[in-house]
Amino acid sequence: MLPHSSEEVSRRSLLPAQRTGKGNPHVRNARTDNGILTTRVGLMIPNLLAFDRWERAGHQIFRIVDSSAWCLGDWLLYGQEQYADRYRQAVEAAGLDYQTLRNYAWVARKFELDRRRHGLSFQHHAEVAALPAQEQDQWLTRAEQARWSRNQLRNQIRESRKLGGDHKVDNAALPRLNVEQERIERWRKAARISDTAFEHWVLTALDSAATQELEEAAG
Repeated sequence: MLPHSSEEVSRRSLLPAQRTGKGNPHVRNARTDNGILTTRVGLMIPNLLAFDRWERAGHQIFRIVDSSAWCLGDWLLYGQEQYADRYRQAVEAAGLDYQTLRNYAWVARKFELDRRRHGLSFQHHAEVAALPAQEQDQWLTRAEQARWSRNQLRNQIRESRKLGGDHKVDNAALPRLNVEQERIERWRKAARISDTAFEHWVLTALDSAATQELEEAAG
């Protein structure tokens, strides 16, 4: 599953802007080209900051947060492949959330470096990660050309499925399952909370569970 987006990570990492860092032992400064100081616990923003500089800082922060999801995903994939018996220890020592990292790694595994679109966010890629590679590329190309947001891409995929388009999640049909209504409603609620289409939520949940079982079996 993908319950933790890179946007959620940014909200957790950036505390409300601080006007001064005097007497704060946690402040380790790095000044941006916009006159904003970045610290371990948040931003120190000048009292008078022009709108264009404030806006530019937002783009810079987003790029950092977005690339961090890819980097953390790649980092975990390398650890899983090279240090199968020890990578969990490194994750715990770093104080990182393993479930979130696994979600990042799941998307990173679906897209080799040369297939990642620089003009699109990590979350754009996450939206199509459950699709076959050819359909991933088709949707990402459309999103680039139309400059769709993540939500616009999601809506376009939903509409395509409603209209019976060619973009199906998989060419193989899953077996019909008899599931209690209570369980289905629980799954639907989880999908709504994560702001994910129900079908996509189910697929990513299955993929995530399969990845975990395979990792534990390999380890």
